Amino acid sequence: MFKGFSRRQLAKLAAWSALGASTASAKAGPTRSGEPKASVVSGFPKGFLWGTATSAYQVEGAVRADGRGPSIWDTFAHTPGKIVDRSNADRASDHYHRYKEDVQLMKAMGAKAYRFSIAWPRVFPDGAGEPNPKGLDFYHRLVDECLANGIEPFATLYHWDLPQVLQDRFGGWESRDTAKAFGEYAGYVAERLSDRVTNFFTINECGRFVEAGYGGGPDAPGLNLAQNRVNQVRHHVALAHGLAVQAIRARGRTGTKVGPAENIVVCVPAIETPANARAAEIATREMNAGYLTVILEGKYTDAFLAYAGANAPTYTTDDLKIISSPVDYVGINVYTPHYYVTAADDAHGFAVLPMPASFPHTSSPWHKIGPEALYWAPRHVAKLWNPKAIYITENGTSAADEPVAGGNVYDLDRIVLLRSYLTQLQRATSEGVPVRGYFLWSLLDNFEWTDGLDKRYGLYRVDFETQRRTPKLSVSFYREVIARNALA
Repeated sequence: MFKGFSRRQLAKLAAWSALGASTASAKAGPTRSGEPKASVVSGFPKGFLWGTATSAYQVEGAVRADGRGPSIWDTFAHTPGKIVDRSNADRASDHYHRYKEDVQLMKAMGAKAYRFSIAWPRVFPDGAGEPNPKGLDFYHRLVDECLANGIEPFATLYHWDLPQVLQDRFGGWESRDTAKAFGEYAGYVAERLSDRVTNFFTINECGRFVEAGYGGGPDAPGLNLAQNRVNQVRHHVALAHGLAVQAIRARGRTGTKVGPAENIVVCVPAIETPANARAAEIATREMNAGYLTVILEGKYTDAFLAYAGANAPTYTTDDLKIISSPVDYVGINVYTPHYYVTAADDAHGFAVLPMPASFPHTSSPWHKIGPEALYWAPRHVAKLWNPKAIYITENGTSAADEPVAGGNVYDLDRIVLLRSYLTQLQRATSEGVPVRGYFLWSLLDNFEWTDGLDKRYGLYRVDFETQRRTPKLSVSFYREVIARNALA
């Protein structure tokens, strides 16, 4: 593992966040003020959607099956020294062949929705041009299996597995051509799946794969570009999101819904006062300025452009119109508070506090345990941008997950963490924050990017040799939460 880089942590968040407290403008952005309210109710809103999540490269395996082309992660994972345990995802959790079994696991748990990703190189092995019908056929089968078992499919169109051809030909996300190719791919998939898939997420965690893949981090494609080029990459990803939204609107069935799924940088008030809550909103807006904020506001913030200076991305007014194409909801991945802040009596409006070395964390050292992040993240999104709906597209934790005598897995640490975080999410919904559903990461132990097979996030333990799935104790916990629509 590279110090400072791991699964959910942003390498630099974005260039401007290095300024800490000096990046925000207290005058910028719409918001509604108000003091946080305490809640003692344990239930979630009627119709709240409980699900699980995976991504194609992390679980499918079958990397050479049925005409799939190579992705940048195939190349990267086979490069010596890139993966901590020297594993790869050639087989992973073998979801490609075992999807029917895995759907039954979801059904037995009571899950009502499944967020999965579609592998772009399965559908377009060359990234664009001639599609591969056999690649999309897998997702037809998966969707049909979900629906037959009462599970609503939510499809993510990009979860980091860029076709290697586009990286070789255009420099990947450095080029507008890749953004255009993504729009075409999104439209093609929506045209063929939206008769059964109502909900699409465009791009997963821009903030992670841009910085960690192009900005000197450990992720594929493993580049260390100058900051102006990293900012341009991020702009092209935002443009790709907007082009995908437009393509889905044009080619999907009437009623098809779409939105982003971003690993939002969460800023939490260190002490819950109205002034500190406002400061945390300002900080959240600025710390997400290079992607989520521009998508939802149609402009880069003044603070972002001022700090970027000569490193600011090149863009047009038309780009911003495309990027800010209206969405139906906002998906946010929430694991940890990135910053604790207090109000500051200056032009910036907030101050970032240093994180103590003793701050509690999970088996993944980057994952600082701050359940309140699952309250403040959707609350900030609602107050800053007033979306129609919010989904928690990922939340969960790794754990040791070693079987004891008899083969049982008592992942009590995961249960304690989930209960604590869900308590905070319920607090948000009880105050009217429009969170419509929650996708627990993850259904299965899987290939955890640069951590390989070492870190286990699944509700079900996977023996990667035999592919046997074993329910952990957290399955029983989550089953009770779903059945009650309340904390168990």
